[in-house]
Amino acid sequence: MSAVEVNDTSDRSVGAQVHGSRLPSLTGLRFVAAFLVFCFHISISGLLATSSTQHAFARAAGAGAVGVSFFFVLSGFVLTWSARPGDTTRAFWRRRAAKIYPNYVVAFVISVVGLYATGHAVGLLVGATNLGLVQAWWPDPDIYFGANSVSWSLACEAFFYALFPVLLPVLRRIRPERLWASAAACVVAVFAVPVVATLLPAERHYWFVYIFPPVRLLEFVVGILMALVVKSGRWPRIPVWSVAALLVVAYAVTPYFPPDAATSAVTVIPFALLIPAVAVADVEGRRSVWRSRTAVWLGEISFAFYLIHQSVIVDLMRGLDAQGSAPATAWALTVGALALSVALAGLMHRFVEMPAMRRLGRRRTRP
Repeated sequence: MSAVEVNDTSDRSVGAQVHGSRLPSLTGLRFVAAFLVFCFHISISGLLATSSTQHAFARAAGAGAVGVSFFFVLSGFVLTWSARPGDTTRAFWRRRAAKIYPNYVVAFVISVVGLYATGHAVGLLVGATNLGLVQAWWPDPDIYFGANSVSWSLACEAFFYALFPVLLPVLRRIRPERLWASAAACVVAVFAVPVVATLLPAERHYWFVYIFPPVRLLEFVVGILMALVVKSGRWPRIPVWSVAALLVVAYAVTPYFPPDAATSAVTVIPFALLIPAVAVADVEGRRSVWRSRTAVWLGEISFAFYLIHQSVIVDLMRGLDAQGSAPATAWALTVGALALSVALAGLMHRFVEMPAMRRLGRRRTRP
């Protein structure tokens, strides 16, 4: 990335249209990222171990963990895009808690019940850190992957939300012509993280690079800065298809990079460009397959899907003793796990997430 000066007034008109604009295509893309994470967890579960296509699937899905990076960049972008003038810190935190925590607790309970049903206990420290959304701060995989293993990323998000009311005013003070340079500096920092990790003991590398909230904050800040770029009218109209092609290439070569670099550094630039490109396309009303009713609905349930899918995979593996199943059975179980995860996510979105947002996310007024 480099600093970009935009003189075309039509680019500035995009910034003027931002207020109140919805981004359905980005909602639709959320499920794509969640689905990549699902495929990654299937690939490492051993469910398809006897399948002749397992090797090819593992290579294709092995980079799926980068879907979490997409969520972190997207989170910073969307929160900045939808920031309300005059909003209070307490109101912001209340809306985030209403959006995240009820579904999170339901998914935690389901995972704990599944673990107990298959003879695996959940320790007090694991339960306390999970419910407190602080498990990612422990450099112990038994803690940050304890209970519902995907929930570590929500501990990172909780950290981001805590800082966002402070971060946004600070980053808004950056002069518009310096926003691209600031985003580039954050990207450089993301690439520097694996180098810094070499100073730590080898057993701490993965936690520091992939789990540690202050490190993942860099991607969140990239998202904030890219939203400010668009809102300032300095987006250079990069076509969505070109950025999508760049992302496909980056995703394809990710397995060839060292693990510490593959988790987020390789794809951070494509994600940082794709999200604003899709957002601008939505603002301008351009056609998008991700804006269809089905794609948007899948995007709306993607948070619940992300929270529940690993428990479904693990419970199927343990409850049905599925590891090493015949190829046809393994693929049937994979499709079944996907369908069950989508169904449960739909129920959680409809009966947990939406009611909680209506009842807990509303501004409270005094008579």
